[in-house]
Amino acid sequence: MKFYPYKRLNRPITLRVTSAFLRLPDDTRDHLDTSAWSVPQRTVALGVAQHEDWVSARIGLSATLPPGATAPDAPWEKLRVLAVLTDGDTNVRNTVDLRQDAPGSKEWAGEIEVFRDDHVGRAALAVHAVAEIDGVPGRSIAETAADWSVDVTAVEPLGGLRLDVKQASFSKSAREWLRAYTDAPWAVDASGRLPLVMVNTDVEGFSDLLGGDGGGIENKIHELLVSQMATDVWTAVFHSALGDLEVESDGTPVFPDDWRGEVLREMLPDVVPGFQVEEALRRVHRRRTGDAGWVELQTRVHHAAVRRAGARKAVANILRALQQINREDSA
Repeated sequence: MKFYPYKRLNRPITLRVTSAFLRLPDDTRDHLDTSAWSVPQRTVALGVAQHEDWVSARIGLSATLPPGATAPDAPWEKLRVLAVLTDGDTNVRNTVDLRQDAPGSKEWAGEIEVFRDDHVGRAALAVHAVAEIDGVPGRSIAETAADWSVDVTAVEPLGGLRLDVKQASFSKSAREWLRAYTDAPWAVDASGRLPLVMVNTDVEGFSDLLGGDGGGIENKIHELLVSQMATDVWTAVFHSALGDLEVESDGTPVFPDDWRGEVLREMLPDVVPGFQVEEALRRVHRRRTGDAGWVELQTRVHHAAVRRAGARKAVANILRALQQINREDSA
């Protein structure tokens, strides 16, 4: 534990990736979709587009400073927020200033460039807030609690949301709550340290299919089932994250520090598009605790979950596989 001879913020900075694109040798750009990064895993996978010869990548960033960072009576001045990309394997370090969204805002944004020739694997991405305190410039007052990883070769960001997946007979389980769901192939419990997915072994053949050991059409069915499970998980964890928010004295909801906060920051841009995540959280919280608007919001919650689960790709893949089977049968 570090000790500082001056006052610092007591919460970490929250960092999010908002966009990414690759610059190719012919100077064209390939914009990557949200499947290229995972907020829960804090990973950007620049190999997702499968370009072997990309020149550089530009990653859009958004950082939220803790409460009090921009308060008028804060014991610092000349506040700067810096994104720092570090690669220990190649000794490359790249630093850029993020821009404050508006005077007094806790939201800062910007872009950092990653040059392909500077990296062989993963680089660490962090954000630091520095300021002048008692006439001393460059004092660190806050930073991200954990680095993001920028992987120049990975084709997926470590599989998305971290889950605890277990199998059990729902009808015979020692977990009493599972017995109410004996007709369900899976169930989600979002109340613990990690989201828990229980797979029902009473459904004959289901566990084997989820194992993904088969080939051909079975692989596509496996992919479709996993995307459906992931949709249920994202929906469940979003509602769980909203269910027990801390609220400041003025009624402003506060993002949780654990995976719940990460899930909210990941999904809110799709649930309430067009707003910064803090304002989006306030709007969703008012709808959930108010008299109207919560039911109407569920379509957008489901849409956000479907996007993150990759359901569209899974459906497209199985449709192509079925069309191929039909063509072979007709031949």
